[in-house]
Amino acid sequence: MDESKATPRAVVLSAILHIGIVGFLFLAVLPCSTYENVFNALHLPAWMNPITCSKPLELQGQVIEATLIGPTGSPPPKAVKVKPVPDSTPPPPTVPPPTPPKIEAPEVKTLPPPPKQPDLKDQERVVEEAALKAEEAKQLQEEKQRQRQAELDAQAVKQKQEKQKQIDDLLAKMDAAAQQTRKLDSKARQAKQQLEDLKNAQDNGAPDLPNAAQRQTGNNSQNSNLADEYAAAIQNAVTPNWLRPDNIPTVPCQVHIVQSPGGDVMSATVDSSCPYDDAGRRSVENAVLRTKTLPYKGFESVFQRNLTFTFRPQ
Repeated sequence: MDESKATPRAVVLSAILHIGIVGFLFLAVLPCSTYENVFNALHLPAWMNPITCSKPLELQGQVIEATLIGPTGSPPPKAVKVKPVPDSTPPPPTVPPPTPPKIEAPEVKTLPPPPKQPDLKDQERVVEEAALKAEEAKQLQEEKQRQRQAELDAQAVKQKQEKQKQIDDLLAKMDAAAQQTRKLDSKARQAKQQLEDLKNAQDNGAPDLPNAAQRQTGNNSQNSNLADEYAAAIQNAVTPNWLRPDNIPTVPCQVHIVQSPGGDVMSATVDSSCPYDDAGRRSVENAVLRTKTLPYKGFESVFQRNLTFTFRPQ
């Protein structure tokens, strides 16, 4: 807005305000009768008059006519002497005024001195100590957990070793029992074979046969019967240790065995002509290796370190 136009307008409004204030003060000092005369002259209703004058006191009765005499309107009354009436009221007893209670001054308690503000360095030191203690407590808890875990691991290892030892002991006992059984079976077969050999020797000693310088077999091979018995003894020793796979044909399979004097098996290899599959060949080799010791006593004459054995599945 332009200031040149706003200044006269403000002056006019200020003048109107002052004139209104002066007019209101003028109307305020007028008596109420003036307002009533103006409203009566204009024949306006009385309820529109904001100022109403209080009416004089009017008493019921006949109207009294009187004439005012003198400046005051009535003569002053005559003085009348009145006898004094003796006061028969006894005087109040003299009571000493009560002693006002002593007003004790309230005890003012001395406030304690304000606490000293801790030093900033002390606060930092306290915080560092608290953090250090928390870190030490955390490390101690972790160390306890590691020790507990190590103890649990050691217990688990110990239990595992004990179980493995029990299993090993059981397997050792089973192997010992199986070996003992094989020894007993071998001895029984040897005893049976010796009895059969003794019987055959008795049968061959017939008096009607001519004496020969050397005993001959049916195919003119020395110790042919003993070699067959040796092969049968090896078959009987290997068969209990053979775990027969499925779909194995009932045909023989040659195995090359390397043994030490005494019958201890050193190696066993299936010949390439064996008609078995890989699982069948491994089963025959494992059966020979599980036997560990082949029959030896009584077969020293036909013993061979490198032996080719014909395995026949039963």
